[in-house]
Amino acid sequence: MASIPSNILQNVQTFQMAELAFLQNSFAAIALSNKKFKDFNNLTANLGDTVTFDLAPRFTSRPGLVITQQPSVQRPQTLVCSQAENVSSAYTDQQFIFNVEDYMSRFGMSAVKELGTKIEADILKSVISELRVNDPEANNFGSLIQNTGPFRFFGNGITQINSFSQLAQALANFRAYGADMGMTRAILPMEVIPAIVNTGLNQFAMSRNNELANSWELGKFSNCDWYQSNLLPVHISGTIGDAAAPNNVVTVVSTNDPTGNNITAITFTEPTSSSSATAFRAGDMLQFDDPTFKLLTFIGHIQTSLPVQLVVTQDAISTAGTVTVNVRTVTNIGLVSAPTQNQNINKAITAGMTATVVPSHRAGVIWSGDTWYLAMPKLPDYEPYPSVQTVDPDSGVTVRHYWGSLFGQNVRSYVRDNIWGSTLVPENCMRLIFPLT
Repeated sequence: MASIPSNILQNVQTFQMAELAFLQNSFAAIALSNKKFKDFNNLTANLGDTVTFDLAPRFTSRPGLVITQQPSVQRPQTLVCSQAENVSSAYTDQQFIFNVEDYMSRFGMSAVKELGTKIEADILKSVISELRVNDPEANNFGSLIQNTGPFRFFGNGITQINSFSQLAQALANFRAYGADMGMTRAILPMEVIPAIVNTGLNQFAMSRNNELANSWELGKFSNCDWYQSNLLPVHISGTIGDAAAPNNVVTVVSTNDPTGNNITAITFTEPTSSSSATAFRAGDMLQFDDPTFKLLTFIGHIQTSLPVQLVVTQDAISTAGTVTVNVRTVTNIGLVSAPTQNQNINKAITAGMTATVVPSHRAGVIWSGDTWYLAMPKLPDYEPYPSVQTVDPDSGVTVRHYWGSLFGQNVRSYVRDNIWGSTLVPENCMRLIFPLT
């Protein structure tokens, strides 16, 4: 006979349902993400199905009236339904009839909330660029999903972000690069909210949302909607990032593109001259220390007051203090000093420049525009078993539920599952760095 899990059931005829309160998690990312894909979220799909959307094209201008033709380049970004999760349960006929039948709605509700929490936490991994394919059956199981999440950040991982003045500075830094002024949103770790609110008492009158069910809604400040979450990810930095200063400062040796057209790999040395299998981890962030080395605006390529920052795209090993790090800023682009449509820094990277690596931290996020994309298409019916598609009213997750019996095995199985894919467009967001302690 097929195995049955070690169910713990009670022979009780009456359950006080009203007393069974669920401990809710926040579902800000699912609720706020862009799910408006034509003919995708409303259709039946499978793992691996993709949708491509376009990013803002870029040009560069030249002085005078004599023209020099330049290419028009479309910038696509692909969203793949690469993630899958399920919750299953099984009972004998006797368990179902005497213990479970009148309680199935409660089991079902708990299963859906578990799914919603896992999906929310997975979507939020875009903030730290650590979103990985989570389907064990996929050939690329565990591989990083590229080009998702910010390359800019606010905070140093040592000083806590706990005041309205810091939030205002974070917004100023975010917008100095260029941003959608009409739709800016941010998610903060729930545990930092009391200190921030305390600094705003008698200073700011924050507008409150009266929909109490949306417990993750914080308020509006400086033309930004602020939300809170208990599911924001923790990024564990490599050994260099977590080293005490000045051993978290690396020095440029060379780059993979001396022309400056697109530097996507930089070779550094670190002060201890040690070897480490985890010198850098994907999602680590660096900031160059040269006060004259500045980021350019995304549109117009005008020098800002912002330091040059970037994100690491793959784990990197150091050997005797030397490590080559793969990096990016926007989609498929690293650091560009050449005067092209992708130029984003004001001067070339040269040997001897130094950069500081951010330590391990919990990450919040600011983003503008409707550019946190979520695909959650329906799964096909699991024939020949009865199947239904439901939507969780709390999380907004679309769930397939199918059930059935194994012939002659005295096993009733109930499965709830879901597939999804998400991406956060790099140029439209910024990571907020909160110390772990």
